Amino acid sequence: MANVLITGGSGYLGGSLLAYLKQNKDALPAGTTLYGLVRSEEQAEKTREHYGIEPVIIDLSSQDDITKTFEEKNITVVAFLIDARRSEVQVRMIEALAKVQQKTGKQTHLIQTAGAKGFSSHADFQLDPPVSDEDERLYDIHKEGRNKRSLAKSMAEADVAIVEAAEKYGVRSYIVAPCIVYGEGQGFGNRISIQTVAVVKAAKATRMVYSVNQGKAIWPVCHVKDQSTLYAVLLNKILSGVDVSYNRNGFFLASPGHVAWRDLYAAMAKSLFGRGLIDDDQVHDADENAIAAMAKGLGTEPKMVPFSLGGICTWVPKHGKNIGWKPKFRPEHILEAADAEVDLILKNL
Repeated sequence: MANVLITGGSGYLGGSLLAYLKQNKDALPAGTTLYGLVRSEEQAEKTREHYGIEPVIIDLSSQDDITKTFEEKNITVVAFLIDARRSEVQVRMIEALAKVQQKTGKQTHLIQTAGAKGFSSHADFQLDPPVSDEDERLYDIHKEGRNKRSLAKSMAEADVAIVEAAEKYGVRSYIVAPCIVYGEGQGFGNRISIQTVAVVKAAKATRMVYSVNQGKAIWPVCHVKDQSTLYAVLLNKILSGVDVSYNRNGFFLASPGHVAWRDLYAAMAKSLFGRGLIDDDQVHDADENAIAAMAKGLGTEPKMVPFSLGGICTWVPKHGKNIGWKPKFRPEHILEAADAEVDLILKNL
């Protein structure tokens, strides 16, 4: 018997995971009880209706409330899918998990959702030679990102704080990093991703698709269904008592492989041009004026445009496959599905 709290049920990743677990009853060991963290009674009702699990409302600013709820519900595993840039709530949850562990003698676990940006050029992460998510140097390389003036610094700070808290309290942590995730979300809330949405928004604002990268820029990709199955496989292993590498060795990149940003831009440009939303189907190199116009369309600062829809990430995914994860979609599928992705985005913006 194990009780699992999953956050983010109204979001793209959390909602898709909960929908997957509802549809695949055998994904987790028999006797597993799922709880969904919610912020309101409206979300609570939707959580019961759409996922068939009990909702839980917790004051996340209160250590006492988190601990009290965890002890009452006997929560031993948390899958945290709502914040890659901060760690305060996760550290409070780790403290609460430690209290449950002391009372029950059961090993407790927290899965953190990070982001591939924290392992990319945006974090001044090592790109060449590429580092795998099983590399024994990974934690130390990632930890160095806390001391760098990068746009992804907060991601490294959050991951390291979570690992250090887990080690301090005897809890096991796992850092799962989504990349460019695409495909229709399966939850009751947000059904679209982030990076592909940024490409569409910027293109609509400028009526062109621009590349914000220099040289051959690649990035890992993953269909949202494959993203859900990696979470599910990891949860299954944890709940089944299988020894999975954790804390400093517990990093997972959810991806079957990489694609070039320019190929993704080109596939989306073709779709957008076919809908009359841009003036040609070419990919243009962005200058300062284009970056400024894209920033306006994205509602952000110019310096954040490359962060939103560009960069280089050579990080190599191995860990997931080595614990039994089998992605169904090839990396190139995102290019083949670009028209469907654009259609999905336009319907949900």
